[in-house]
Amino acid sequence: MRRRDFTASLGLSLLASPLLRLLGGEAHAATLRKRRLIVVFTPNGTVHKHWRPTGGEKDFAFPAGSMLEPLNPYRSNLLVCEGLDFVDVDNHDAGMANMLTGGGTARDASGGLSVDQYVASKLGEGSRFKSLEFGVQTSLWGAAKSTRMSYSAPGIFVSPEDVPRNAYQRLFGALGGDTAAADKQTRRRKSMLDMARTDLNDLATRVGSEEKQRLEQHLEALRQTEKGLVTPISVDGCALPEVPLAVNAQANEQFPAVGRMQMDLMVSALACGMTRVASLQWSHTVAPQVFTWAGSSEAHHELSHKDDANTAGIADFVRCERWFAEQFAYLLRALKARPDLENGGTLLDSTLVVWAKELGDSRLHNCRSVPFVLAGGTDSGFRFGRYLRYTNASHQKLLTSVCQAMGVSIEAFGDPSRSTGTLDGLV
Repeated sequence: MRRRDFTASLGLSLLASPLLRLLGGEAHAATLRKRRLIVVFTPNGTVHKHWRPTGGEKDFAFPAGSMLEPLNPYRSNLLVCEGLDFVDVDNHDAGMANMLTGGGTARDASGGLSVDQYVASKLGEGSRFKSLEFGVQTSLWGAAKSTRMSYSAPGIFVSPEDVPRNAYQRLFGALGGDTAAADKQTRRRKSMLDMARTDLNDLATRVGSEEKQRLEQHLEALRQTEKGLVTPISVDGCALPEVPLAVNAQANEQFPAVGRMQMDLMVSALACGMTRVASLQWSHTVAPQVFTWAGSSEAHHELSHKDDANTAGIADFVRCERWFAEQFAYLLRALKARPDLENGGTLLDSTLVVWAKELGDSRLHNCRSVPFVLAGGTDSGFRFGRYLRYTNASHQKLLTSVCQAMGVSIEAFGDPSRSTGTLDGLV
């Protein structure tokens, strides 16, 4: 008889008995382990034949010269998912808006939030920051559907921080420098927040219900900012990152350096227990960056639309995508190198990393067979070391599975008329 069936048969009256506490000890210990979630975005879809692994579910590999070849050393930590569709969605902007939301609205169980923000709303109360959003040149075109992937409510963007020194100051600035000066700066910031809160509360009395909802989202953002200012920082045993270099974070040639600094800050924030949910957004859909460091002379977006007859252009795009894979490998290596001070083991052991894109085949401008690569360790919710091929499966099932892997109960993430349930084969 399975332990679960046995314990259930004992009845509710025995829930407090020493026997059940012993039987449930393993499950209880599992709930004490704190899982973390990272979402990584890179733009402009893919060319499947240069992305796709070879081999079967468990003996897969990334061919020489392919986009994902830099991930070969981490195969045992990967779940490569092919054949996931965004239901009733196509093109860059719609793909970006649906990628993490599943098209959810305020009426749906997910409330129209993106999956990172939904998980953060359930798990982030005990953290200094519910979530942290890091960006690499995401705001060259301002805040719009095409440049934002995270939503705290329907139509309400969560903008990433594109400047590493600003991110460092927010996370670790209170740990150094003159105490009196830091206290003065904190008081000044709190005063500014109080003024903003007063103005927003006054405005809320003079607008309609829809505008009030948006204002409440702004007030919640202010509350989280204030919490970050006044919550004591505990970094015992936690190695702090170096202060980021002062660079022009929006300059094309600084794209690699900014990304590396942002990854280092993100890993340090997770290692220091400042948050359990973080994201890293590389540029945005229709990315204008020219990857000169990868030998390219055309913008990433233009390269993503080269047809198969343009062999030089395709080779250029593959080099750019290999570079992104190298950055993903760097992130996994950094997580694997940092001890998990709360759970034991390494950070990667209890972190689920989701690498997402907004398009499938970039030349077709569609959201069919959108590539997803998941990574993690022994206690991050899924069985890794596998290549899973689906046929027209909704990516909302993956979003639902991500929530459940993080211990967040939800039956359908996003618009339930499009899809419900979890994705087969992950657990």
